[in-house]
Amino acid sequence: MICRPNCGACCIAPSITSPLPGMAQGKPAGVRCAQLDAAERCVVFGKPERPAFCAGLRPSAEMCGKSREQAMAWLIQLEHATAPSV
Repeated sequence: MICRPNCGACCIAPSITSPLPGMAQGKPAGVRCAQLDAAERCVVFGKPERPAFCAGLRPSAEMCGKSREQAMAWLIQLEHATAPSV
């Protein structure tokens, strides 16, 4: 599946615990990644500095839904479901 233009949900909704360029401590859920450009595209896509979490997150019909809003909702739900218990 090809990413939807101007979406970026996968670069905003999930947390990223590993360091990435511009975010040495990773990224909290709901925070826009520093590597997301104005067109909502990852500027480190395919580069070695891209976190393993990002490389493993593949677009799918289930995850992306029919809109950016559906993708955000699905990813937020996934984030909550996989968050460590406190």
